[in-house]
Amino acid sequence: MLNLQQLQHCFHHPKQPGQSTQLSFDLSVEAGDIVALVGPSGAGKSTLLAMVAGFLTPDSGTLTVNGQSISQLHPAKRPLSILFQEHNLFPHLSVYENIGLGLSPALKLTHDQKEQVVVAAAKVGLQSYLDRLPEQLSGGQRQRVALARCLIRQRPLLLLDEPFSALDPALRKEMLELVRKLAREQGTTVLMVTHSPEDALKIADKCAFIYQGKVKVFGPCQEVLTLPSDPALQHYLGH
Repeated sequence: MLNLQQLQHCFHHPKQPGQSTQLSFDLSVEAGDIVALVGPSGAGKSTLLAMVAGFLTPDSGTLTVNGQSISQLHPAKRPLSILFQEHNLFPHLSVYENIGLGLSPALKLTHDQKEQVVVAAAKVGLQSYLDRLPEQLSGGQRQRVALARCLIRQRPLLLLDEPFSALDPALRKEMLELVRKLAREQGTTVLMVTHSPEDALKIADKCAFIYQGKVKVFGPCQEVLTLPSDPALQHYLGH
């Protein structure tokens, strides 16, 4: 379970001296749930993800995963993986090596770990591309490599920061379905930032509407996005 209680951060506007925005998040996510974070630009979706990942230090509040506080942990030590819009692959390393980095930064893999890499590549449909370099792959294939590298780490939490927004609609749908399938298989909890309510409905169990630095609405995705009662949410959805 992921639990945020009064996780607060004061954001100072660099172009408006003396102006600041207070963000405060309360959110409790059950283990294995896929949760979409939706809301207008600047509402705080990426800030929330950055605090969970450890890239941004909150001013106050608590952050726990499976009952254990992770607020003081370095980003690399947190029990999570994160997939960005930019796949962050190493151009001089093969598909096999890029996936293997998820298990060993030095690529000193045991026999069992080498088998895990092959299995992970097969799960994302890249078993015949293991020797290729990233430049020899399509954009969708590169994101599959990055996804395999995340999932092979077997962390309980996966953060998605709009990783498929640059892909065409058919490929984006395919990748979302793949994430949902693999997350279900591993029991991974997923927190996904998206600007697309349609993407949220395709993959998410729950949906959090982020507005003016707070979780304004939270509940079953279908209910939140198809039967909105909150005026701000209705406006965001164009109702």
